[in-house]
Amino acid sequence: MGLPTTRVSEKDAADDAATAAPAVADVRRKSLLQSLVSSSSPPSLLPEHDWLLGVRGFLVIQSFVWVFLTVFAPATVKGAANTDGPLYQIILRKVFSVLFWNESLIYSFIVLLSARTICLPFLVESTRQMVASQVFRRGIRLWIPTAVAFGLSTVVLNQIGLGYIDDFKTRTGNVTIETPERIQNFLNWFNSMFEIFWVNKNYATQMGSLAFPSQTLFTVSIVFVQSYTVYMTMVCIPYTRNSWRVKAFLFFIATAWWVQSWAWYSVTGVLLADVVMNMDFKAKALRGIPLRVPGIGPMRCPSYIAYAALLIAGLVMEYLWTAWRPQYENAELKGHTGLYNAGSLNDGLDLTQPLARDDNYLVIVGFMLMLETSDVLQWIFKNPLFTYLGRRSFSYFLIQATVIYTAGIKLFLHLRIDKNWPEGASNIVCLAVCLVTVVPGAELFYRVVDYPSQVLARVAWDFMTE
Repeated sequence: MGLPTTRVSEKDAADDAATAAPAVADVRRKSLLQSLVSSSSPPSLLPEHDWLLGVRGFLVIQSFVWVFLTVFAPATVKGAANTDGPLYQIILRKVFSVLFWNESLIYSFIVLLSARTICLPFLVESTRQMVASQVFRRGIRLWIPTAVAFGLSTVVLNQIGLGYIDDFKTRTGNVTIETPERIQNFLNWFNSMFEIFWVNKNYATQMGSLAFPSQTLFTVSIVFVQSYTVYMTMVCIPYTRNSWRVKAFLFFIATAWWVQSWAWYSVTGVLLADVVMNMDFKAKALRGIPLRVPGIGPMRCPSYIAYAALLIAGLVMEYLWTAWRPQYENAELKGHTGLYNAGSLNDGLDLTQPLARDDNYLVIVGFMLMLETSDVLQWIFKNPLFTYLGRRSFSYFLIQATVIYTAGIKLFLHLRIDKNWPEGASNIVCLAVCLVTVVPGAELFYRVVDYPSQVLARVAWDFMTE
């Protein structure tokens, strides 16, 4: 059975296509090319879902703060190897880093949010043309910006060398950051770039991620691979009953959790999108959760209590591992099958890899359920600043680490070592310089590389289907 399409006769369809296709394609091509030079952002497909862009924008701020603090104040960062430092840094780590600059929470949120977002066009227009277009365009949309940013960082680091980073680590005692691996030649770069979009495990130890400042390109690998989990899952939606589909998705999530696949995050994102778009989730949530209490009878519990319970449970776990018993932080990760290393539980766990965690999942799902059902929270995240950053989130992700690891570290060494400035003052100046460099740099990258890659993907699809 094929995906649903418009039901017209073949002759009428052929005549209409022959008449309308050139005009439609010409109008679409002109609008795409005009958008390249427009000073305003392109209109949203679903304006009522712009708060999802706002969440991405909030993650942009969090990721910048995480990269900067990992370099210049690592004792403030959850999970950093530097655990000793000034008292204020330790307080910041134990109180604020869990929520606002937590690496594993950030990349986990990106994975689930990507799944929640990329299936929306298909849920609006459930045709085979739409899903084919999404699958075709996904690679182009990610390949080009990643290749340009990875190439830029490779050229810059090869030109200025890597010795200054080792010098910075020695002088500051920073044992948290890693010096990027050196890309020797074009073939080395090409193979590393190819593997970013090829590997499906051991994401963090691929050369493409190790050679990139902050070693975070593994996030692109996870998002790209999980995109196809989303595509294969979402095509079931138009053909299945709501109740059975929810049960099937929940079973999928449970089994993916058991084998510790990132699919349990991705399918959760698809399930959230499905219930919101197709099952009137918001209205049902506002009515509350039906309960039957012995001695009282049927009643309804406000749904936000359940969502808050999920969020609080995740936060309690996060804070316990950060402030009270950090040695138990990774104990939960053993409660899965050792899919790639053993037949029993996950005893041979590689903690250097990005791992799907229970505590992050509870925080993200609880928070997303609150967002899905709260007009106030959606209004907050639809503010112009967050949506502006959200549209450029990929550009910020690709540019900020290179700026901080080059201009930021070089400036710090000049101020702290050559000029003998206090460390705090040096950090403040570096923060200001990194901000005023990253913001226009990311905007330029968005205009020159990121958005044109989206336009090129659509033009290529039009060319393939005309």
